[in-house]
Amino acid sequence: MNGRGEGAGAADNSWGPLTGLPGNPLMWILIASELLVFGAALVGYAGARFLDPVGFAAAQDQLDRLAGTVNTAVLLTSGLFAALAVSAARSHEVARVRWMLTAAAGLGVVFLGVKGVEYHAEIAAGYSLETPGFFMIYFLITGFHALHVVAGIIVLALVVVWPSLENVETGTAFWHMVDLVWVVVFPVLYLLR
Repeated sequence: MNGRGEGAGAADNSWGPLTGLPGNPLMWILIASELLVFGAALVGYAGARFLDPVGFAAAQDQLDRLAGTVNTAVLLTSGLFAALAVSAARSHEVARVRWMLTAAAGLGVVFLGVKGVEYHAEIAAGYSLETPGFFMIYFLITGFHALHVVAGIIVLALVVVWPSLENVETGTAFWHMVDLVWVVVFPVLYLLR
C-alpha cells in the first residue's frame, strides 16, 4: 500500500503514459523540456539564416568540419557504451555497468576537449559570442550543448557510484538526449547550406 491506501500497482500507473518509459519519469519530463529549448534555438537559427544566407554560409565555411565529425563519432560511440551499460544493468553485471558508464563519460570528456580546441581556433580567428550573426548563435547553441555534456558526465559519474537499474536507465536516457541533440546540431550548423 502507498500513502493514499492504494496498492503498489496504482503507484506504477501514476505517471500515465510516462510509466512505461525506462528510468525515472521526471527525467523524461526534463528531456522533453530540453529538446523543446534546443528546438527553439534551432528555429531561431533557421530564421536568422533566412535573413542572411550569404553571411551564414561564409561563416559556416570557417568551422572545422573534421572536428565536428570526430565529435559526432565520439558521442555516438559514448552512446553505445551507455546502451551497453543498460544491458549490463539488466543482467546485474555491476562491474561491467561501471566500466561502460566510465567509458561513456570519458568519451564525453574527449568531446569537450575537441570542442575546446575548436573554440580556441575560432576565438583566435576573431570569432566570439559577441560576433553578430552566425557565430553568436553557433556559440550559444554549441555552448549550451557543451554544458549539457558536462551535466551528463556528472550524472553518469553519480550513476557509477549508485548503479541501480533505475539510475542507469535514468542517467543514460539523459546521455542519449545529449547525443541526439548533437546529431541534429552538427549537420544544421556545420553541413547544411
